[in-house]
Amino acid sequence: MSKTAEHPILFYDGICGLCNRSVQWVLKYDKNKVFRFATLQGKIAEKHLTTSQRQNLNSVVVLDAGTSHEKSAAFFRIVRHLRGWPRIFLLFGWLPRSFSNIIYDWVARNRYRWFGKLDACPLPDPAVRERFLDDY
Repeated sequence: MSKTAEHPILFYDGICGLCNRSVQWVLKYDKNKVFRFATLQGKIAEKHLTTSQRQNLNSVVVLDAGTSHEKSAAFFRIVRHLRGWPRIFLLFGWLPRSFSNIIYDWVARNRYRWFGKLDACPLPDPAVRERFLDDY
């Protein structure tokens, strides 16, 4: 079984400041080292995601057990795997997806302005490098 089949993959915008901070947040609370990470702009995304999913940099995509999840559905899928206080966000899972996606889209539209845009995707820390699937 490949790494990608054993673990959910979190695909993110590699040049987004918020996305990169979010990946660091997931790494911190992913105590069981469940997630693997790849950029939406990388070769792994080309292999596993549709063109539409790769081009929509306004949404993270979680590929888990062969099913892809986007926007707030991806967020709740991520939180489900985490440990500690971040699981409190699961309380908001009862909200209609249309409402939680409105909030998600609002943050996504403003993320570059609020958190910046990087010139390039930063290299992962060597301590967690094996969890990143893209070649660096």
